[in-house]
Amino acid sequence: AGIETLKELGWLYLHGSSIAPDGPAPQRASYSDAVLIKRLEAAVERINPALPEAARTEAIRQVLVSESANLHEENRRIHRLLRDGVDVSYRGPDGRARGGKVWLIDFDAIDTNDWLVVNQFTLIEGQYNRRPDLVLFLNGLPIAVLELKNPADENATLSAAFNQLDTYKDQIPSLFRSNGFLVTSDGLKARMGSVTADEARYQPWRTLNGEDYEPPGRPELDTLLRGAFDRGTVLRLIRDFTVFVEDEKGPIKIIAGYHQFHGAQKALRQAVGAI
Repeated sequence: AGIETLKELGWLYLHGSSIAPDGPAPQRASYSDAVLIKRLEAAVERINPALPEAARTEAIRQVLVSESANLHEENRRIHRLLRDGVDVSYRGPDGRARGGKVWLIDFDAIDTNDWLVVNQFTLIEGQYNRRPDLVLFLNGLPIAVLELKNPADENATLSAAFNQLDTYKDQIPSLFRSNGFLVTSDGLKARMGSVTADEARYQPWRTLNGEDYEPPGRPELDTLLRGAFDRGTVLRLIRDFTVFVEDEKGPIKIIAGYHQFHGAQKALRQAVGAI
């Protein structure tokens, strides 16, 4: 059901076995690759047509090569590259060194980006072989992981889903370097949090437009997906509604809740209307 909702929102769907390294339409060279590099390269070229290949290659290198063993620090660095673009140096046709900025996301043209949802995405890292329920890719970069429990299972709880995501972060951290959103669901309730959030910080998304709220007791996943994973909303959440703050443990990533997001949108509309 989650896949069907995302397809309605404009996400392309592919099964993990189809795009596996040994599948009929491979999208990566190895099961250890968390990034769909060919899709990333194609998107970066499409978004930055005026920049030479050398500049685009350097930008992608900065994304793929880790600079910190700390997942939260690395996630903050990648978020900055996604939001602000990648500063690169390259040589022009005249041989002179030049500077430029390579954009990994087109924030102005939704359809220029590559939107992909994959289920059964197998990732092998060290001794661990894991297969999250749903992974969402933006321009080949995994930006969301969804753990969706079967409501028929008496052990299907939000805590169980959260603990599963925590295990994935420990065992296959490469999947979370570019992560923007984590989602848990027990079949009735659904919550969203960041890569640094503890379980108490995961929050529901209760409305699509900031006016009409889903009544308690209805399955929440569809509202969360339609509200937070509308493609335009994803771009705004990444660019304008995600911040990092520092505490004694390191960086804390904060994603705006639905009330903050829609409150800001309403205030902006009112400000524009008053001009």
